[in-house]
Amino acid sequence: MLTLPNLLTLSRIFAVPILVALLWPAEQGHEWRTGYSLAFLLYCLMGITDYFDGYLARAKGTVSRLGVFLDPIADKIMVGAVILMLAATHDIEGVHIIAAMVILLREIAVSGLREFLAGIQVSVPVSRLAKWKTTFQLVALGALILGGALPHWAFVHQVGLITLWAAAILTLLTGWDYLRVGLKHMD
Repeated sequence: MLTLPNLLTLSRIFAVPILVALLWPAEQGHEWRTGYSLAFLLYCLMGITDYFDGYLARAKGTVSRLGVFLDPIADKIMVGAVILMLAATHDIEGVHIIAAMVILLREIAVSGLREFLAGIQVSVPVSRLAKWKTTFQLVALGALILGGALPHWAFVHQVGLITLWAAAILTLLTGWDYLRVGLKHMD
């Protein structure tokens, strides 16, 4: 049960509080570039472990129920924590909060829908568009963290906001796809 892929997934979950602590402002009103730099490095490491846990599980034939259960949870915990912290530190603010909320709400709704469908033994495979959504989402959050480390490079923050909106649009499209499938199985 505690295979290397599952340990990598668990490491991502246990790294989230550290990531949050690194993004936490030292004092209100002061920049915390060192924390953002370290958070960016940890975020990238978490992304690498996300890739390798799935790759290793498939390559070694050690895909487990625990891994299938934990992997999406680890992703959602990380994304949710980063979005909340970036909103709290005003790296995501104003109208951009809408894009962040769309992403968070979709994650919650799709998790509930997947749980419902699993209860009636209906599987919904991850679409190619959903993989693009995840890619844009991870790039957006990474760029916003990096933008906090490099505030004089304003374009990095702008890339983060643009890709956040791209992720939000893809989130709506893929969320609708999941909902459409789910509605067919509801009374």
